[in-house]
Amino acid sequence: MHAHSPPGSVFALDLTGLQAPGMRVWSAWRGDALVAVGALKDWGDGTGELKSMRTHPDHLRQGAAAAVLEHIIGQARALGLHRLSLETGSGEAFEPALALYRRRGFANGPAFGDYVASDFNQFLHLRIEAASR
Repeated sequence: MHAHSPPGSVFALDLTGLQAPGMRVWSAWRGDALVAVGALKDWGDGTGELKSMRTHPDHLRQGAAAAVLEHIIGQARALGLHRLSLETGSGEAFEPALALYRRRGFANGPAFGDYVASDFNQFLHLRIEAASR
């Protein structure tokens, strides 16, 4: 990610950030191999942010990221969130992830939270319907 982003444009979380209050993290495994991770930040206002989606290079395009994404969307719905948003970069290196998000219904929109729009970053949002009770 750093290799494909301008300085100051990477907002990925380190372990400390993933342990912050309001953060939930999930992982996908095949046997003993960690294949994908993703996190959900609850903004506390009915919205959430998809954070730190990553797939190990040996497991790209095998469905692990899609499974983690679906799980996070389900968890966001269960928490009563009405929107899930994410920030990512632009360019060829980001296209596979963007395709995954768009296939799931995420659409480009305005900056959110503390982010400031630039020529490099972009913001995607997904409306979440309430879970049936």
